[in-house]
Amino acid sequence: MTTALAMISGGLDSSLAAKLIKDQGIKVIGICFKSYFFGPRHALMMAKQIDIPLVVVDFSKEHLEMVKKPKHGYGKNMNPCIDCHAMMMNYSGKLLQEYDADFIITGEVLNQRPMSQNKSSLDVVIRESGYSDKILRPLCALNLRATKMELEGLVDRSKLMGISGRSRRIQMELAEKWGIADYPSPAGGCKLTDPNFSKRLCDLFKHEEILSEERINLLSFGRHIRVSTNAKIISTRTAEEMNEIKNYVSESDLVFLAKDYKGSMIIITGNPGPEEIKFAARLAGRYSKGKDQEEVSVIYGYYGHPLNMIISVVPVKDDEIKLHLI
Repeated sequence: MTTALAMISGGLDSSLAAKLIKDQGIKVIGICFKSYFFGPRHALMMAKQIDIPLVVVDFSKEHLEMVKKPKHGYGKNMNPCIDCHAMMMNYSGKLLQEYDADFIITGEVLNQRPMSQNKSSLDVVIRESGYSDKILRPLCALNLRATKMELEGLVDRSKLMGISGRSRRIQMELAEKWGIADYPSPAGGCKLTDPNFSKRLCDLFKHEEILSEERINLLSFGRHIRVSTNAKIISTRTAEEMNEIKNYVSESDLVFLAKDYKGSMIIITGNPGPEEIKFAARLAGRYSKGKDQEEVSVIYGYYGHPLNMIISVVPVKDDEIKLHLI
C-alpha cells in the first residue's frame, strides 16, 4: 500500500494536504516536530480531526543551533522559515524507511508567505532538504512541476490543487466541506514569529553562550530588563504569571519582593553585582503598592531558599526603566 508521511504543523493547510492525499486511498502518517519554540498541541488536535496517527519528533537542540545562525536568514522576526522547513523535511526523509513510506507531504501554498513560500524559496527548501524527489505539496501542486510520485502514478495529479496567494477562502471552504471546524490561526504556533519574543531571544543570544530550555521559556513571561552584560531582570505582571514563571527559575537566580506591600516578584538572572542588585530591588519597589513611597524595604535571596537579605531603596521611575526594557 502506498504510504505518505505528512508534516503536520498544527495549522489548517498541512491538515488539508494530508486529508487530500488520504482521500486518494493512500495511507497517511502524520509527523509533528517539537522544539523550544513550538509544540505538538495543535498538531494532535488536527490529526484527530482528520483521523490519522501522529508521530512527535523532538529536535529541540538541533533546531536551536540552526536558529542561532540560519543559512538563509530570518523572516520578519527571528523565524528562519526556509531553514526550518528544510530541516523538518530532512528529518521526515530520514523516517521514510522506518515507516515504509513512499513520499512526504507538506502543506505549503505557493505565494502564501512572500518570503518563505515564493517559487524561489520553495525550490531552495526542497533542495536543502536532501529529499527533493520525495516531497509533494498537494495544495499547490498544479502550480508546480509534476513530481516523481505523480509521474509514476502513486498520486493522481488530477485530484491535487493549484492554490496560490494569501487568501484563505479555498482552505476555509475545504475545512467546512470536510468537517474540520476547530483550527488555529495561521502562524499562531511559533514563538519565533512574535516580535517581543524575538527581541528577547536576540538579547539572550548576545549575552549567554549556553542556553537551557528553562531560560528560553522565561522569555514568554513578564517584563524583561537588561541592566548589564552580566545580568537581566524579569518582573512578573500578574499572580498567574508569578506561579507559572516559578517552573523555569533556577536556584542560582535572585528573587526580590517588597517587604511591606503586595507587588510583583522580581527575578535577576546572570551574575549581578551590587548595582544590578540595587536596581532589581528598586524595581520591586516600583512594581508594588508602595511605588509612591519615598523608600521601600525589599527582601531578597536565592530562589528556593529563605529571602533573608533586606535592602531599603527608592522605587525606580518609569523613564529609567524604559532605557533598559527589552
